Amino acid sequence: MEYNALEEQLAQLPLYAYFFLKTKELTFTQRVRHICRTQCPMYGKTWACPPAVGTVEECRRKCMAYPDFLLICTVTEIDDIANVDAALATRPEHEAITRQVEQILQAQGLEVYTLSTEACSICPQCSYPDQPCRHPELMRPCIESHGILLTEMAERCGIPFQYGDNVITWFSMLFYRHRMRTAEYQASEK
Repeated sequence: MEYNALEEQLAQLPLYAYFFLKTKELTFTQRVRHICRTQCPMYGKTWACPPAVGTVEECRRKCMAYPDFLLICTVTEIDDIANVDAALATRPEHEAITRQVEQILQAQGLEVYTLSTEACSICPQCSYPDQPCRHPELMRPCIESHGILLTEMAERCGIPFQYGDNVITWFSMLFYRHRMRTAEYQASEK
């Protein structure tokens, strides 16, 4: 991977921060999944959320198949942080930037697995659980759906998880590895 070329391209994007990290540094925990199940209205309603994404252990194995990841974040200021609709309206811009970063990594010849902020809003009505995802190539599961303790990683990187006032911080994790032949990939899944 050409880090200098990659960093030049990342510098052109409106990212607040980015970090190249090792996947083995992540904490996967059932506690995060419990919050999904008990507090998120999207639980069980989309292919990008639990239980559709698999167990926390299955998600951990999927992520660990990629030795490295790029943590990116953007920040946005809104008039009233209590206005959930206004806050969520800023998410598509972050998702567009996430897709740009994904394309940059892929152009470097890397295989990429992306987790972001979405409970998936691509389709007006998700096909889950009755039919397969209509757009698996576009769907990016949310970070928390995989049981990843994002607050811990943000703290290690010195990124305030919540700035307070009317600032929203959006995060994405782009796991990457050099492209493998199918047999090598299947062996890494075991």
